Amino acid sequence: MYVKASYKSSGVNISEADKFVDKIKPLVKKTFTKNVLSGIGNFGAFYKIDLKKFKDPVFVSSVDGVGTKLKIAADLKKFDTIGEDLVNHCVNDIAVCGAVPMYFLDYYATGKLRSNDAVEVVKGIVRGCRNNNCSLIGGETAEMPGLYHGNDFDLAGAIVGIVEQSKIVNSKNVKPGNVLIGLQSNGLHTNGYSLVRKIFNDSKKLNQTFEESNGKLSDELLKVHRSYLNIIQSSLGKFKINSISHITGGGIIGNTKRVVPKDLKINIDWNAWKRPAVFKLIKKSGNVSEADMRKTFNLGIGLIFIVNKNTADEFMKHLKSKKENPYSRKYKPVGSINH
Repeated sequence: MYVKASYKSSGVNISEADKFVDKIKPLVKKTFTKNVLSGIGNFGAFYKIDLKKFKDPVFVSSVDGVGTKLKIAADLKKFDTIGEDLVNHCVNDIAVCGAVPMYFLDYYATGKLRSNDAVEVVKGIVRGCRNNNCSLIGGETAEMPGLYHGNDFDLAGAIVGIVEQSKIVNSKNVKPGNVLIGLQSNGLHTNGYSLVRKIFNDSKKLNQTFEESNGKLSDELLKVHRSYLNIIQSSLGKFKINSISHITGGGIIGNTKRVVPKDLKINIDWNAWKRPAVFKLIKKSGNVSEADMRKTFNLGIGLIFIVNKNTADEFMKHLKSKKENPYSRKYKPVGSINH
């Protein structure tokens, strides 16, 4: 028997994609500045840069995803935060280099496009872009039945920022005796969720309340990844910052060693801050070793500044004035740099 085939019968619904684009156009335009030269729909996005503001500008770019935090969002049918997670993660990755973001592009892939859920994702991306003064100038939505199953989807983003070459932050100024000043994370951010999902593997466990928390575990797990852009820029404008580390997958040491010369050693005082309750719950519920906790999670510290020891006290006063105080009763450096 001859079966008439169509793209829709193969699982790809172009009309649903068109409906999705129509829904997000007014949302995305809210992120546009005078630098954006075209709207949504062209084959490329155009962004004009005013280079008169810079003496020796350098573009800084990064690409990343949200990992299996997406599965938590899908299981709980809450899609409005993960887009903001994505933007903030990417913003932080270039902000620690001294850059400010200019524009962002996203990639959303799924087996079956559900436009309402996808719109919620874009709302989060738009919110993240607006909060970071970044334009969402383009993206791609891919419907790929057979590759993604059920409610599975993936989300990735690319960001481009700019920094004066003389103001690039890297490892070259890090010296023995420097101290590490940590800033508070907003929970897990976007890392460690594969382990979390293995431990809390059903909706009943995800929706439990836990000690020292007034809400559900699910709410804690979907807290938005913090953006540190403003505090980084504020600090760079007033202090000599030798290096900055964004604490993502690999933990505090795994990420900080990326911005420290290889011949120097990082010493962390693991008792310098109060570890948030969610990490205690994960450790206890999964019988996770302390070594694995340190390698997998940020443990409450989402960003680390590396500064000269003689400016540390003044710098911490600056952080306090900006209401950056992750240390409870123990406001002090989280570590140091040694030979």
